[in-house]
Amino acid sequence: MRHLRLLQQVSEIARAGSIRQAAEKMNITASAMNRKIQDLEREIGTPIFERRARGVKLTAAGEMFVRYARSQIADAERLSSQVEDLRGLRRGPVKIACSQALALDFLPSQIGAFRKDNPRLVFDLKVMDHNAAINALIEYDVDLAIVYRATIRPAVRILTSVPQRLVAIMRDDHPLAAKQTLRLSDCVGHPLALPDQSLGGRQVLDEVIARRDFRFDVMAESNSFEMLRGLVLRSNMISFQIDIGAPRGEFGMGVVGRPIDERDIPRSDLVLCQLRGRILPLAAASFADRLSKAMA
Repeated sequence: MRHLRLLQQVSEIARAGSIRQAAEKMNITASAMNRKIQDLEREIGTPIFERRARGVKLTAAGEMFVRYARSQIADAERLSSQVEDLRGLRRGPVKIACSQALALDFLPSQIGAFRKDNPRLVFDLKVMDHNAAINALIEYDVDLAIVYRATIRPAVRILTSVPQRLVAIMRDDHPLAAKQTLRLSDCVGHPLALPDQSLGGRQVLDEVIARRDFRFDVMAESNSFEMLRGLVLRSNMISFQIDIGAPRGEFGMGVVGRPIDERDIPRSDLVLCQLRGRILPLAAASFADRLSKAMA
């Protein structure tokens, strides 16, 4: 499969926007890589990159070729996975993009349980916002995406969709912790630490707040759930997260979650998805089945 090396180089150049940067990452000289691309362009009869003073940009033909290249690379990885499966190795990697809410407990727990039967299986995990996760899926950077409030495109196939409540996160000695369910109005007058606007939970809040006359005391914003949980614990603030990422068990660490009444904030979907029409490597498909059952 030596031809895959060239396809990987084309894909990396497109991703980096620079032959030099791609060559450094793939441990090849920029001049050698450029010669291979020029040979390829002569072979197919048209440029695939537009050379600029600072880097390169895909031509229309280049965009078509990169989609072909990434499809071929993904198929080769699937074949390799199938061969390894026949040999009893099952190494993967299983490549997943996920929302931050799944990073602390849910996804690590599922991986830990899955690896008991597949101890040599490798995972490549990327935590990113929902738009970036869907882009990674479409660009063949990941096998699966698990995201909250995703904008699903025609190229994406949903495997499982689960409604999620929004949950208020607070210290276990906070005055509101005595309530089992909260109204948003209960949070007025308490200092809040909110997810920033790139995160789905914040987008839900903003939509509701725009329709209500709530005056919240927003004392901090962050794109890191770890930071938000630290602010809750150390500064006695209230933050928000979806149910699957709410603190529980040994991961509570002095912090509890209380669901927001659905009259204030309706549920939104957490989805597990893959690229439509793509046949997943066996390891990724098997793990996707496990996730679907765990999320149901």
